[in-house]
Amino acid sequence: MKKIVSLLIALIFIACKDDKPEIKKTPPEPIEIYEYGFKLSNYKVINDTIKPGENFSEILDKHHIEYPKVLEIVSKVKDTFNVRKIKSGAPYTILAKKDSTEKAQVFIYKHSKVRYTVIDFKDSIITAYNAKKPIQTVIKTASGVITNNLSEAMDKQGLNLYLAYELSDIYAWTIDFFRLQKNDKFKLIYEQLYINDSIPVGIGEIKAAYFEHGGKPFYAFKFLADSTIGIPDYFDDKAANLRRQFLKAPLKFSRISSRYNLRRRIAFYGNRIRPHKGTDFAGPVGTPIMSTANGTVIESRYKGGNGNYVKVRHNGTYSTQYLHMSKRAVKVGDVVKQGEVIGYVGMTGNTAGPHVCYRFWKNGKQVDPLKQKLPAAKPMKKEIKAAYFKFIEPLKTKLDKINYPELTDDIVISKEELKN
Repeated sequence: MKKIVSLLIALIFIACKDDKPEIKKTPPEPIEIYEYGFKLSNYKVINDTIKPGENFSEILDKHHIEYPKVLEIVSKVKDTFNVRKIKSGAPYTILAKKDSTEKAQVFIYKHSKVRYTVIDFKDSIITAYNAKKPIQTVIKTASGVITNNLSEAMDKQGLNLYLAYELSDIYAWTIDFFRLQKNDKFKLIYEQLYINDSIPVGIGEIKAAYFEHGGKPFYAFKFLADSTIGIPDYFDDKAANLRRQFLKAPLKFSRISSRYNLRRRIAFYGNRIRPHKGTDFAGPVGTPIMSTANGTVIESRYKGGNGNYVKVRHNGTYSTQYLHMSKRAVKVGDVVKQGEVIGYVGMTGNTAGPHVCYRFWKNGKQVDPLKQKLPAAKPMKKEIKAAYFKFIEPLKTKLDKINYPELTDDIVISKEELKN
């Protein structure tokens, strides 16, 4: 009997234990999404792209805006946005009424992932403004080993090729990028730009770099050495300015097809000596040609074997000339800066292929630019060197700790192995 009573008590206890009151969970409140300055839940959001041949009027007509209203919108926003310049393939967003009419209230034209124009016509007052999405900057590192060229090394690591152009600019005065060697190496600390924390929209600045060329190390750190000018420059680990008064070449990522040679013989002219007083840089027609230093344009014209050419006077000692252009981009009297585009590669005048013949004058005499000891930019002031060395210390430590990617040889498979 006692056993039966004990069993009944135990069953009652278990039943009570399992009979817990039901707890009702409160559903989370919906997250309100704001974009382009609007609460999206208030509208029907329509995303689309501009079709070939489609114009602004047709787009709004599809979304129930009558023609007189379209004309009013076009007139009111013309100082902010030229509706005739919308491009086929460009994305846009319509914010429409959430009722049976689905009538458009706002038109958002997206120039890029970052830039957009908002045209708001939901009220009697029509407004338009240009804006940008907020950009987040993330500091990243990268490295690579060159087996063929810099662009290929960047591509193998999945890096934005813009970094290759930036790196070539940084070292344009100290490294000949037309003569890179196998196993040259690089390391970078740079800014990657994002919108919405995850969508990459470009590269910011390179904060620091290391390039090993021919076994020799070249550091570069971006630093504002002259607050009066207000333009940062790149300096090495000894505080020497990497910039020189002249670039090594007027083209980016080209090759030298013919060097300065006063003893050159040409078979077409009976193997006679015909001096070549320029350095030829090969490149596709239309490749931008840059002035290699600051100066003033003293000649810009077409003449005989030179074809279209530009000549720039840099100071009382140096002048440069750029021949065979397809098109000139400057005129006599223009002041040009180092790296500014002054024309485009072509085949005008006496030339067998597209290139720019780069000629270099020193004290009125044509010389080989690749053999000149070109003057450097102004050195860093002594009184700020201590601050500079303190500034670069953590960057240099970080650079030195970056590892290089491991190189793997391509696996070659024979036809016989493929059959198996």
